[in-house]
Amino acid sequence: MESSTASSSAATAANNNVWLFYPNLIGYGRIVLAILAMYYMASSPCCAMICYALSAGLDAFDGWAARTYNQSSRFGAMLDQLTDRCALLALVMALCRLFPDHLFLLQLSAVVDIASHWLHLHATDLSGATSHKQSSNWLLNLYYTDRMFLGFMCGGNEAFYILLYIRAFWAGPLIFGSFHFMSIFPLLAFPIAFVKSAISIVHLYTAAEMVVAHDVKLRVEAAQKAK
Repeated sequence: MESSTASSSAATAANNNVWLFYPNLIGYGRIVLAILAMYYMASSPCCAMICYALSAGLDAFDGWAARTYNQSSRFGAMLDQLTDRCALLALVMALCRLFPDHLFLLQLSAVVDIASHWLHLHATDLSGATSHKQSSNWLLNLYYTDRMFLGFMCGGNEAFYILLYIRAFWAGPLIFGSFHFMSIFPLLAFPIAFVKSAISIVHLYTAAEMVVAHDVKLRVEAAQKAK
């Protein structure tokens, strides 16, 4: 009987080892690939973009693993968000060096992306929601519940920055006078990146509303207790 109980406890402990959840193991792999991408960004654009694209692509699989094996966790959600934000920030930092004339716009895009996602994740924790993908805002609800829309926006946004990075190293032949062939592709992806930034601004505002509502709730509760 004691042996059976001990075995059951050991199995439960193993099942609850969040560090070794399948989606989190994928997340660790994404981090390694992102670091390799950063290492190669200045010297080997081909290696850098292969590693970066693999890291970004695996983002779809960690969510699938979490749903399939019932291994969703707050740690995994935060790990996923941090990997996404830091990897993109590293790429934008490289782009700031490669395209100094567009420094301000690149900085602004990175600031909006990081601030909106950080505040949204923090607001979710304060509100007690079980997932950062829950939202009462119709646009954010569409963004998080329609996987095709989410994949299109995230993939298109990543594609814009990747293609812009590639353009810095391989301009391609001249067409239409002084216009380089490789400039076409980031231009095609730019509208998606622009809309993604607009969604991030909605993220930021909605999250700020949630935090303010939480503050008001705490003040009302404190005032009631003081009576």
